[in-house]
Amino acid sequence: MKKVLYLLLTLLVFSACKEDRTRVNYVINGNAKDIYNGIRVYLKKLDESGKQVPIDTAIVLNEQFTFTGQVPYPSLHFIAVNSADGVLPFMLENSEIDIEINKKNMFKSKVEGSPTTTAFRDFSDKAQQYKMDLQSISTLLDNAKFIKDSVNIEKYSAELEKLKEELYEFPYTFISENNESFVTLQVIENQLRTTQLDFDKLKMAFEDLSDNVKTSEPALRLKGKMDLIENQVKRAEAVQIGKVAPSFSAPDPEGNMVSLEDVKGKVTIIDFWAAWCGPCRRENPNVVRVYNKYHDKGLEIIGVSLDGTRSQQDPKASWLAAIEADKLTWHHVSNLKHFAEPVAQLYNINSIPATFILDENGTIVAKNLRGMALELKIAELLGE
Repeated sequence: MKKVLYLLLTLLVFSACKEDRTRVNYVINGNAKDIYNGIRVYLKKLDESGKQVPIDTAIVLNEQFTFTGQVPYPSLHFIAVNSADGVLPFMLENSEIDIEINKKNMFKSKVEGSPTTTAFRDFSDKAQQYKMDLQSISTLLDNAKFIKDSVNIEKYSAELEKLKEELYEFPYTFISENNESFVTLQVIENQLRTTQLDFDKLKMAFEDLSDNVKTSEPALRLKGKMDLIENQVKRAEAVQIGKVAPSFSAPDPEGNMVSLEDVKGKVTIIDFWAAWCGPCRRENPNVVRVYNKYHDKGLEIIGVSLDGTRSQQDPKASWLAAIEADKLTWHHVSNLKHFAEPVAQLYNINSIPATFILDENGTIVAKNLRGMALELKIAELLGE
């Protein structure tokens, strides 16, 4: 009987030793060589505006510092040291993380014990290598063009295009190969800021993430941001040259609803402006001249005001005063909501003045023409 009890106890101890426990906190062990006692070290993260804000502070003692805490999921954080150059980006997760500070270049500091940071560094290093290779091949191509070396021009042109394609595909390949890692959320976030954004492809990459990643709080926030960008992309596409101008209606100064359909002529200008907009007001005399010259021949204008700023005590009064002062005798509408104006959002307006020129079918044929370019286009469309 004693032997049986001893065997059971042994099995229980062995099972306890083999139990796989998920760590629920982090410990950052910092090695700060050549950094004096008393120097402050900051653990930072990004706020909603994308600004780095401190969330914890440590003091260097005997070239060491420590941070402890807990995070619900791996996410991008930064280490900053008062006497060191730059900041160290890394993925903070619930693990024991060893950081060896590089005082001269924080970005080159060593991070161990964070698998997500390793993946993040792998991605960053590979992307940087692509960019360096692109620069190198571009230089070789420029030199070949300078001496008119047709063989190498063809060679380096092909290599350059291949590298560009690989760099373009790299983030999506990385996301696909690491779809169970939270680092993919940071890669997607970075892609949203690129100038060559393939939104449909990025959206598909997000949908292919593992459920554990995709249903997390940061992923849901990222999805909300992606939805906003998708709406902006769709609005921008809807008002490209060649598209039929989106229909709208808005109140005129008397409160009567006026629609685009009500005012369309052989040629129609939709003019987004505001009383507070200096460039708009300076362009108004030219628009007045064009309108007076071509109105009888079929030109119509509908002005959409983006008045309604907080600095305006009476936005409507400012709007009406500007209409009278600038002699704008065409149709005017506005909800007086500044850039939250529904018509402005429909037309994806981010700055003013902004103009859309429509032909007799309501198709957008030109945008943002001013001065003589505006008059020449109106004359052309009216057959003058």
